[in-house]
Amino acid sequence: MSNQQKVHDAFANQIEYCRSNGAPITGRIVEAIIGAVDESSKLGRRVLTWDGNPLADALPLRVAGGFHALHLAGLHTRLSAIYNGDEQAAANAEVIIAEIIASDEAALLPWLDSPPQTNEAGRSSSYIAGLLWLTAQGLPPRYELLEIGSSAGLNLIIDRYHYNLGGICVGPDNAALSFTPEWQGPPPPDAPFAFESIRGCDIAPVDLADPAQARRLTAFIWPEHKVRFERMKTAIGLITEKPPQLEGSSADDWMVEQLAKSQQEGVTRVLMHSIVWQYIAKAGGERIKQAMEAAAAKATTKCPLAWLSLEANRETYCHELIVRHWPGDGKPIKLGEAHAHGAWVKWTI
Repeated sequence: MSNQQKVHDAFANQIEYCRSNGAPITGRIVEAIIGAVDESSKLGRRVLTWDGNPLADALPLRVAGGFHALHLAGLHTRLSAIYNGDEQAAANAEVIIAEIIASDEAALLPWLDSPPQTNEAGRSSSYIAGLLWLTAQGLPPRYELLEIGSSAGLNLIIDRYHYNLGGICVGPDNAALSFTPEWQGPPPPDAPFAFESIRGCDIAPVDLADPAQARRLTAFIWPEHKVRFERMKTAIGLITEKPPQLEGSSADDWMVEQLAKSQQEGVTRVLMHSIVWQYIAKAGGERIKQAMEAAAAKATTKCPLAWLSLEANRETYCHELIVRHWPGDGKPIKLGEAHAHGAWVKWTI
């Protein structure tokens, strides 16, 4: 398969993914981008001859983030009309996108240089549901959480949010940010737990105290999901007030280092991640798996290990909440499915 075909397939996949996850405007922007780019522009040449896996590298969302940033800055009335749902503008989206590539290519090109930061505090609802389930299995109800791909660390302040998950409430009642996702299926177990520590890493951590970095993170929020913008504003306030424990590192290097540390008895160590596995290089992912297998072989009932993930199934376009835990066979167990940004959770176990 040629590079260009891989690029077109990645864009087609992303368009369908957006439409399946309540983001038709973003899907139209992505569709217009691949329809407008050609080799007459530097942006078009870089996109069409992408050196890497365009799907795993989230190439469509890199470019779309740049256009959304231009919209948020109010620089193009016709572009903003697309984002505001104007049907006539949407019908002419490819022409509008082509014009902006010609006029603003220098502003768009840097968006290709790094993967999107898709941090979303609402995903922590799935993490909490998974921890409730693990606690109900008899694991020590104190958790050492290790998150990879933490971005700005919005899910590293998981203990500062309040949750209502199918009637099961967790977290401080006076929290500045609360989550009540539409709950489908039976509620998760009512199994109280506590946090021993919460730490994370990211290859390029986002410093929300820097306005430019905060704007970049905001540009990756899909415009259809308006509640996320207000959430982001609140979360930025919480993080700047008390920053989380977030380190700059590759996921595999960091996990190998963390798993080599001694584990306190009576504390369950958990690797967790959401919508990040696709951005980790294959070699890095294999290294994490091998490190987890080695740690799992040493896990005991007093020092157990768990792996909690919320990742996209690219065949069904669903985000699956999967958990493994040791000692035991570590068999992957699907707890349910969830909206990418926490709007709903379908509990299936």
